[in-house]
Amino acid sequence: MAFAGRWETETQEGYDEFCKLIGIPDNVIEKGRDYKLITEVTQEGDDFSWTQIYPTDARVTNNFTLGKECDMQTIGGKKFKATVNMEGGKLTACFPNYKQVSEISGGKLIETATCGSVVLKRTSKKI
Repeated sequence: MAFAGRWETETQEGYDEFCKLIGIPDNVIEKGRDYKLITEVTQEGDDFSWTQIYPTDARVTNNFTLGKECDMQTIGGKKFKATVNMEGGKLTACFPNYKQVSEISGGKLIETATCGSVVLKRTSKKI
């Protein structure tokens, strides 16, 4: 249940390079660079609801059960199937263009997205 709560971005590392690599347009990258993304997570056992709230209140909610394939969606509306697993207290999932690992460390939500050698690391505080 460590992931449950409302989180706000504190820092991002590798944002521009990662976004460009996965094909996000420059104007969208510019808008999101300094935005404090809000992530809301609810958890009941192995069932999660993971919502990310973007600028202009755009939001994406993905519901998943650990270890089971589910339907997911990106902020751009792309739908795909993925399986989220818990490995050593970390949530892991393979998205169409990258691998996502989310963990709680030092009371912070750390989300690391890796695409080849490019890494986006987002650290969020609980609010």
